[in-house]
Amino acid sequence: MAGERLVKSRQRVADHGEVFTPRWLVDDMLDLVKSETERIDSRVLEPACGSGNFLVPVLERKLAAVQAKYGKSDFEKRHYALFGLMCIYGIELLADNAEECRENLAGTFTRYLNVSAESEWATAASAVLAVNIVQGDALKMTTSTQKPITFPEWGYLGLGKYQRRDFRYDSLTQRAAASEGLFAHFEEHEIFTPVHTYPAMTVKDIAAS
Repeated sequence: MAGERLVKSRQRVADHGEVFTPRWLVDDMLDLVKSETERIDSRVLEPACGSGNFLVPVLERKLAAVQAKYGKSDFEKRHYALFGLMCIYGIELLADNAEECRENLAGTFTRYLNVSAESEWATAASAVLAVNIVQGDALKMTTSTQKPITFPEWGYLGLGKYQRRDFRYDSLTQRAAASEGLFAHFEEHEIFTPVHTYPAMTVKDIAAS
């Protein structure tokens, strides 16, 4: 893509090895797992998410799936669009990149729904991204404040209600290594219990959180 910025500065490349992936290569890589990236409920984690070079295209694919399946119902379209966003996760070492990633994902979401940045839907999306996109070290599995990384498992219950359960990232990676992926079949192993479970929430509840 003409004008696409792949490096912010030589110093950042030297200090952190920071080089962004061009969009054409992102699309080619996502096409290798096309069926997963186009599922609304598939959960995608980018452990070095930068400003969202991978996660934004994933969200775009999810939103296209939402449009194809629920585009005729404004209620369902909005709720499943938020659920698609809920299924996207990232870890980023640098604070400015993490914030830019949240902003890029939020912008993609609000443009799709055609809502303002001050709307309840945008506020709910920002609340989701605040916990789904974490500033931290994916190798150490800790946040920027040296606490264990925790991710929420979001579920859409239907009728405008969502469920949230929080799990420690280090436990999730152990489970993923032994089975199908993150958040898979926790009921089979009590060790993979949530660190916190929330009551069912509406968009209004999430926006107020």
